[in-house]
Amino acid sequence: SSEVRPMARKNGLKAHEQRIGALMIAPMACFGVLLVALPLIYVLCTSLVVGGKFEWGMALTLSNYKALFRADYLKVFANSLQLAFFTTLISFIIGYPFGYCMARASKKWKALLMMLVIIPFWTSALVRIYGWKILLQANGPINGALRALGLIDKNIKFLGSYGSVLLAMVYCLISFMILPCHNAVDKMDFTLVEAARDLGSPPWRAFLTVTLPLTAPGILAGCVLVFVPSVGLFYLSDIMGGGLVLIGNLIRDQLLKVRDWNVGSAMSMILIALSAGIYLLYRKVGGDDLGVM
Repeated sequence: SSEVRPMARKNGLKAHEQRIGALMIAPMACFGVLLVALPLIYVLCTSLVVGGKFEWGMALTLSNYKALFRADYLKVFANSLQLAFFTTLISFIIGYPFGYCMARASKKWKALLMMLVIIPFWTSALVRIYGWKILLQANGPINGALRALGLIDKNIKFLGSYGSVLLAMVYCLISFMILPCHNAVDKMDFTLVEAARDLGSPPWRAFLTVTLPLTAPGILAGCVLVFVPSVGLFYLSDIMGGGLVLIGNLIRDQLLKVRDWNVGSAMSMILIALSAGIYLLYRKVGGDDLGVM
């Protein structure tokens, strides 16, 4: 009986811990079901019917998905993917060196650089983009400075171009590239780089054969964190006046202007499937999680 009592007490404590764990998980589970799973299921059901919002008993069909193969819709999807690709590429070209230097800097400079990366999150992205719009407009500070320096005779039209939308995209999302790259470089064992240099490897070869492969998980995480949001961001093209119609613009117009809930829901499901596919591909090639700190 002396051995049974500690075992019973241990089992009782384990059961109590399991109940406490279940109670702690329950609110998040309810949140996920009510505010994520059920709305997504409703959107999926709406995309599989015609004639308005989904109601029980309506016939299911794939006609809304077939409608997405129209040439103009495919062009919008291609434009969105192209813009997302260039946004990710430029964010990597700028963000990786910045994250690398930030990881290798002294504590004082690292804190300052980290603050510069995080501070933009303290204000609304919409406000910051309007700031760029003021800077880039015809009578804005940038054109004024170029005229004062004698570099231009007439104002350059920055707004309303593909480049202005791309600039806004990179500005809004580059932090999501910098932080994973910084995290990967910060955790790297630089004695391996020193060993490569001791064996006669030049700096560029040591970077390509040691540093880049070791920091690849951070690069992949940054690419996912930049690419996926940039596919769906649509308000930037509206503000910067690029004239681009992106997937997000198309979904908004289908739901709020055309009032075609069924095709709009089908577009939303395609966008969700694309995001999920990118994440699954990221996991398949070796990504573990998307934590950035």
